[in-house]
Amino acid sequence: MIGLHGYAALLQAIDPSMTPVSGMPWFIFTVIKMLIIFTIYMIGVAMLTLAERKISAWIQDRHGPNRVGKGWLQPAADGLKNFMKEETMPAGVNKPLFVLAPILSFIPALTAWCVIPFGAPMPTRWGRVDLVVADLPVGFLFILAITSLGVYGIVLAGWSSNNKYALLGGLRSSAQMISYEISMGMSTIPVLLLAGNVTLNSIISQQAWGGWNVVNLTVACFIFIVSAFAETNRLPFDLPEAESELIAGYHTEYSAMKFSLFFIAEYASMVTASALMATLFFGGWDVPFTAHDNIGPFSKWLSLLSIVIFLAKILFFIFVFMWVRWTLPRFRYDQLMSLGWKFMLPLALVYIVLIAAVMLGLSAAGIEGAYATAIYGSINVALIIILFAILDRGRIISPAYGRMHPREVERLKQVERQLEKKRRPIAAEAGR
Repeated sequence: MIGLHGYAALLQAIDPSMTPVSGMPWFIFTVIKMLIIFTIYMIGVAMLTLAERKISAWIQDRHGPNRVGKGWLQPAADGLKNFMKEETMPAGVNKPLFVLAPILSFIPALTAWCVIPFGAPMPTRWGRVDLVVADLPVGFLFILAITSLGVYGIVLAGWSSNNKYALLGGLRSSAQMISYEISMGMSTIPVLLLAGNVTLNSIISQQAWGGWNVVNLTVACFIFIVSAFAETNRLPFDLPEAESELIAGYHTEYSAMKFSLFFIAEYASMVTASALMATLFFGGWDVPFTAHDNIGPFSKWLSLLSIVIFLAKILFFIFVFMWVRWTLPRFRYDQLMSLGWKFMLPLALVYIVLIAAVMLGLSAAGIEGAYATAIYGSINVALIIILFAILDRGRIISPAYGRMHPREVERLKQVERQLEKKRRPIAAEAGR
């Protein structure tokens, strides 16, 4: 019997459309993919501002934008307004860095999309076209490296503004992103262990045959999603902005399109994070109940269906981002740091060791396929119960963090009640 790679090589030898394109056709298809992907990406990011307003209006039971083209042209109206507004340059700013910061915040989120596969390979008369702009062998490591640069734009915006509130927002952002970036990177190591490769297409292929990683690696998925909220500065982790404390945080001194570019960068990061969630833990573009999208023979209709499936998963996670924003309040800063360093990072490290040990045990026992998926799923269910039903009882993230034992708190409350009873007659006598 031949393996999957041998079967794919045999299909390439029989069918020329299974062979990857090369030469001038490869260059032309790459340019076409760049134009299509980034055009849709930019238009989609603009429309997400409208989706945010509509979803928030739906959650709060009110009307959203409904004036400009019945609401559909609201992003165009906002863009036109920002283009026409005056560009302010406060005194004392570092002008080169002040201008560079919004650009540096936006480019990493946009560039990360180059290596994310968005569909099954498509057959053409010139050969197989992989639906990814740049299929790098180290695509996943490239994403971690390039997205970590986004914090520099925020830090530079705070420092170059010559404003203490903007500087505090930039410092908060750097501390927050560094804290949760470590947990995010650690949470992906079990994914790489199961896939045995760092290419995103290999991770998708592994999930097609071994089950989605949200079942195999539930705890890692939870850590990644929470870290993604913190990395994109979305509620409940929007401490760098913190309107009630820091006015508008790192973009206090910005106006017009430079101000808008920070919001565009936030939504672009949100789309990229949603694409990564779908790829790493929810099967990516894989079409269920068929193997033709992974090993061939490929078809154009199957490729289009895989694109639709991938977009549906991205839209779902974007809705979750917006749903959480309009549901949960903001964390305090000590709660934010406690969650990142006292809970997320140790949990990620312990989980890596546990998954590696389970993989070695299953490999030694010769267990694979559906049985291995069932074992991984059972272990993760047990871990989730332990984590959320036993370990965390309001001690890690609580409305009012304190180390005092609940019995001591109750004793102090009783003392306060007794003192209140003694004060009432004295106050009544003084009133007479």
